[in-house]
Amino acid sequence: MSKSTKKELNRESLLSQGVTRFIGQGYHGTGLQEILDAVNVPKGSFYNYFGSKEDFGADVIQYYIDPFIAQLTSYLDNSGTDALGAIKCYFDELIIELEKSAFKGGCLLGNLMGEIGDTSEVCQKSLQSAVNRYRDLLQLGIAKAQQQGTVRQDKSAEEMADLLINTWQGALLRMKIEKSSAPLKQCCQNLLGDYFRP
Repeated sequence: MSKSTKKELNRESLLSQGVTRFIGQGYHGTGLQEILDAVNVPKGSFYNYFGSKEDFGADVIQYYIDPFIAQLTSYLDNSGTDALGAIKCYFDELIIELEKSAFKGGCLLGNLMGEIGDTSEVCQKSLQSAVNRYRDLLQLGIAKAQQQGTVRQDKSAEEMADLLINTWQGALLRMKIEKSSAPLKQCCQNLLGDYFRP
């Protein structure tokens, strides 16, 4: 294995472990040493990959959102003439995954917004970027659904995408304290099944 391949694998292992630990213990509750120990990377080597814990946190945020972006993109790319249906299926799949995990963790973005969103400028910018990437993709899907006549046109696609993200994040927090997918299902039904409709 080449040096650069090993370095990339180590970096990916560190990011993956960061997602797991930050979801389970929070940013402040996670020490770098436990992440390094979990992936067998010497402490001194950490700074070969990341400039600081904040930089690591910012990269973990992007690493976390990437699969969600890919998953939603796949749904939208294969939506044919039913973009709204694709968005619904995407959120239905997320709900099933959260039910399987017994509602543990929730969303890393939402968790970190509450924990460090106003204390770490580096992570704040990464959170904004992740949310905007996600919102922009939802906006594209909603705009496509508007063209297909399945979503109302008196509101902008951007406005509805923002509303969906904001409501979903609030529903995720309710899910955690209620240990129930009911808030998530209510969010999707009220918005995708009712409010967004023409």
